[in-house]
Amino acid sequence: MSTLIRFAPASLTAEQYDNAVRRLYEEGVLPADGLEFEICFGSGDKHRVSQVWDSPEQMAAFGERLAPILAELGIDPGEPEVVDVHNIIRR
Repeated sequence: MSTLIRFAPASLTAEQYDNAVRRLYEEGVLPADGLEFEICFGSGDKHRVSQVWDSPEQMAAFGERLAPILAELGIDPGEPEVVDVHNIIRR
């Protein structure tokens, strides 16, 4: 069963998000095993991030590598919402 995680930090800009993604690629964290897709949306400092994972275990392993990078960049992801996915429809 897939797992959805949604981050709604108090403040996240497109530049902060882009810097985090760049670092994750540079450090070989991305592409992450089990990450089906990620979506970043919003405007100003109110960007949000949603990810769909193949399993909660893969999501947790990624989170362990993500957390120190976010801390270094001064990004507080807040408390994410984690839910099981019932269905995914693709075109």
